[in-house]
Amino acid sequence: MTFLDKMFMVIAILVFMLVTGVAKAENKTITPQEFVSNVTEVPGKVGNWLTGEVEKTKAYQTKVWSEAKNKWPWNLFKGKNNATQD
Repeated sequence: MTFLDKMFMVIAILVFMLVTGVAKAENKTITPQEFVSNVTEVPGKVGNWLTGEVEKTKAYQTKVWSEAKNKWPWNLFKGKNNATQD
């Protein structure tokens, strides 16, 4: 190893130690009522997240499929002139 390689390793280790030392968790206590409340909210949150993901996927697929319909070669066989294809 050259001197520069050793310096790079030392700097990388120091940066790693600095970054991981900054990210410390707060010592927050949680009551049993808060725990139960958080646990009971999980199914609703998961359901809302899943519904949102399904809607985003449907919107994306609709957009991509409509773009693909205009770009694919079968439009040439149908006789349509597509200006996007050069």
